[in-house]
Amino acid sequence: MPQYLLVAHDGDAPNALEKRMEVRPRHFEYARRMKAEGKIIIGGAQLTEDGKMKGSAVILNFEDENGLQEYLNHEPYILEGVWASYTITPFRVADLS
Repeated sequence: MPQYLLVAHDGDAPNALEKRMEVRPRHFEYARRMKAEGKIIIGGAQLTEDGKMKGSAVILNFEDENGLQEYLNHEPYILEGVWASYTITPFRVADLS
């Protein structure tokens, strides 16, 4: 099953962190559902040097690009403007067992 690395950057507005925190509960609700369905492998926040959130990185797992697009179409951080930009790269999680 194809995997993808999503790397997202929050906007530069002075209230970007406030916006992230406002949307975060909806993002987490969606992410937990996607994790339970096996669509998210792992994800987390990118941090500034002083430990403030400034973006995200997520490893995703979808049958095809249509599934990936469906995920993106419903991601609250995209819909509500938290992520100002993002890139998606084909990815393969290493089997370290």
